[in-house]
Amino acid sequence: MKTAFIALLSLSSAFAFTIPSSQQASTARPFSAVATEEATPATSSKTGKEISAATAGQQVIYTSEQIDELLPHRYPFALVDKVVEYEAGKRAVGIKSVTKNEEFFNGHFPGRPIMPGVLQVEALAQLAGIVCLQMDGASPGAVFFFAGVDGVKWKKPVVPGDSLVMEVEIKKWNAKFGLAKASGRAYVDGTLVVEVGEMTFALAK
Repeated sequence: MKTAFIALLSLSSAFAFTIPSSQQASTARPFSAVATEEATPATSSKTGKEISAATAGQQVIYTSEQIDELLPHRYPFALVDKVVEYEAGKRAVGIKSVTKNEEFFNGHFPGRPIMPGVLQVEALAQLAGIVCLQMDGASPGAVFFFAGVDGVKWKKPVVPGDSLVMEVEIKKWNAKFGLAKASGRAYVDGTLVVEVGEMTFALAK
């Protein structure tokens, strides 16, 4: 009698924790279906041609080769790849494509490459130099020195794969003494990463 009671109790417990087969079929999902749902992007994908076409209308004012004719800087310290906006004596917009092959990433930092902030400022200075070295009293290819930097603020790290879009504006130019003042900003994907309130340059004598 006791054995029969235990068997009946075990059978009742089994029924209590068993999901009917019809309910199992409606709730269970194959792993492949779940994986597909997680892998499917929420937005529609674009082709490489469509992404490339987004910059099709962007005019290049100065190519890398033409910049070499204006600036004395060379590898590994040439930090402006092209100029896409230019107003003589006033302003310019240039681009630096940051790749993992940059020399400075070997030590800054191993395992977490970040473009040094001082080189971001240097890139802005070189862009300003492209404007200044074409103004009265200067000549393309001349060497110019940093004389001062004020109001520098870094907002976000610049890493391999980023396109650093830089903009500079010439605030003052003294042809007699070869002195220039400029401000600058740089962006990655539309986000401000660095801004410089004032940069001062002096032409080498």
